[in-house]
Amino acid sequence: MTDLSKPPVAALRPHRYSHHGISIDDPYSWLRDQKYPVIDDADVLAYLREENAYFEAAMAPHAALVDTLFAEMKGRLKEDDASVPQKEGDWLYWWAFKPGGQYRIWYRRPVAGGAESIVVDEPAEAADAEYFRLQVLAISPDGKLAAWSADTNGAERFVLKIRDLATGQDIETVSLVTNGLVAWGADSKSLVYTEVNDNWRTYRARLHILGSDAAGDPTLYEETEELGFNVGVGKTQDGQWIIIATGDNQTSEVRIVPAADPGAAPVMVSPRQTKREYSVDSAHGSLWILTNDDHVNFRVARADPADPGNWETVIAGSESVYIRGLTSFAGHLALTERVDGLDQVRLRAYDGQEHRVAFPEASYTAGLGGNPEYDPPAYRLHYASMVTPQTVFDYDPVARTLTTRKVQEIPSGFDPSLYATERLMVPARDGKTIPVSVLYRKGFSRDGSGKLFLYAYGAYGHAIPPGFSTVRLSMVDRGWAYAIAHIRGGDDLGYDWYLQGKAEARWNTFHDFSDAAKGLIAAGLTSAGNIAINGGSAGGELMGVVANTDSDLWGAVVADVPFVDVLNTMLDADLPLTPGEWPEWGNPITDKAAFELIRSYSPYDNVAAKAYPPMLITGGLNDPRVTYWEPAKWAARLRATKTDNELLLLKINMGAGHGGKSGRYDSLREDAEAYAFVLTQMGAG
Repeated sequence: MTDLSKPPVAALRPHRYSHHGISIDDPYSWLRDQKYPVIDDADVLAYLREENAYFEAAMAPHAALVDTLFAEMKGRLKEDDASVPQKEGDWLYWWAFKPGGQYRIWYRRPVAGGAESIVVDEPAEAADAEYFRLQVLAISPDGKLAAWSADTNGAERFVLKIRDLATGQDIETVSLVTNGLVAWGADSKSLVYTEVNDNWRTYRARLHILGSDAAGDPTLYEETEELGFNVGVGKTQDGQWIIIATGDNQTSEVRIVPAADPGAAPVMVSPRQTKREYSVDSAHGSLWILTNDDHVNFRVARADPADPGNWETVIAGSESVYIRGLTSFAGHLALTERVDGLDQVRLRAYDGQEHRVAFPEASYTAGLGGNPEYDPPAYRLHYASMVTPQTVFDYDPVARTLTTRKVQEIPSGFDPSLYATERLMVPARDGKTIPVSVLYRKGFSRDGSGKLFLYAYGAYGHAIPPGFSTVRLSMVDRGWAYAIAHIRGGDDLGYDWYLQGKAEARWNTFHDFSDAAKGLIAAGLTSAGNIAINGGSAGGELMGVVANTDSDLWGAVVADVPFVDVLNTMLDADLPLTPGEWPEWGNPITDKAAFELIRSYSPYDNVAAKAYPPMLITGGLNDPRVTYWEPAKWAARLRATKTDNELLLLKINMGAGHGGKSGRYDSLREDAEAYAFVLTQMGAG
């Protein structure tokens, strides 16, 4: 039986490295298996298992609370949930869960009428796997075949197969190491796909002809110039062109291939220019381009496919309107935008007439849903707010009406009138104003006595919208407030909001989060020590930084798959993601200023001999994005250095990757564990 008074202690093994004349001690370097991605070092595995045993022992007294929370969360999920059928060609497609099912079953039936059939049965495919994730399900233009890919261990190397939909049998295995979308040729006999190399970089696009030996598939494009670029494929909305794109977090380059002749030499749209991003769609014989070449919030341009690099502005960039996406349908350019941090959908006819879709609430998140066809009679949209469950609309652009096709059902019950939501604007230390979305039950005290759960991400220009979550209701219904801080590093207030938290401006992200917490304290929503915080991946890096800088503010910290060994990772060009991450964080190998900046905040490198709040840290053994040793090393150094007696737990999923466990109920149980940890550590369990 595990003795909770004796947490695991990782051995100290001297290791020192130097860059730019600075030497750094890294005594837990040994926790990285030197044979990675093979992980079989006996000492490493023994330590991880010891940590997992300690986690299980520490949580065992709270099993009843975990079960209660899990039952609540599960009770809010519709057991036999299903999507709204979507027309694609002569068929309607949808997914559904069976009661108790962890995974979806994908179905179709003829539009003209007839029996339904199964396209992919995820529960059957996942039956013998600890982990299962379906990435691609792409139907051929003639509707007879499906290209589908799945990962069965969390390592994000997907197996791509072709299925005959008449028999339900897989007829070919195309690749064992694919990642990303695929694009069918117009003849339904050819398929363009991407593969990863040994370093998990999506480096080439290949063409497969059905019936041929996949080992000999020709390469349409291979990225050889930029180590950090990744290759992706897609198809224009009108089906005329296959897109082959390459790029990193700040630079992109696109080639196009006729879908009618996918073996043709790809045509460059415009050569890469550092820090210029662009994407391409096609309609009415023109290319439609979204780019940030002359405005940080992007402009829309048109080009002739015969002269694809000659871009004519159609919609100029704007300080007030951030254009985030463009889809060129037959009737409209559909633009997903953000204005003052609020999602918008703008429809622009090709004669220049335009309007925005009117949504029913003042604060919400919305955007285009699945719209596979080029000329649909209505546009499928998704919508939610912090008090409105996920809603599917069909929008008639002529009548300008929204038809509700589905509202997320909460079987155990949900009464929105019991809840309130608000958007606060909180001052940052440098004079900027940070939006914070807050949800609580009506009657929540504003005298500072309340407990608050604060979430943020703050990287890669990824905004966290004020959407709906059934999971967070388990905290809110226990009297907590739940808040999302829309900090810099995300693009919540425009692309420049992202740039203000990136690379050399990275400290803004961390300061914004702490300042948001202080603003919520000033607003009477909580007090120091009554705030639980949570973030994952780059948001886990955020958790690590603010645990070091503002430990007195937090009552508990939950850091999921946290990117916390930042300096070591960014110094290792052989790791899968590192070169592609340099534009985001800086390259400390060649740039001393970047080295010093990353060193100044890297959570692992800044653990101090001080008191920390209770902490729950998670990781995945097969995670290619944030390798398992990052949370493991961080936890080890925290245990050896911190001066408090607060509980510190490390849980490593030994059969999963970046997203944790894959089944919908297994994932909920991990949420229940995290909430139980917070509630018990903060005296509310």
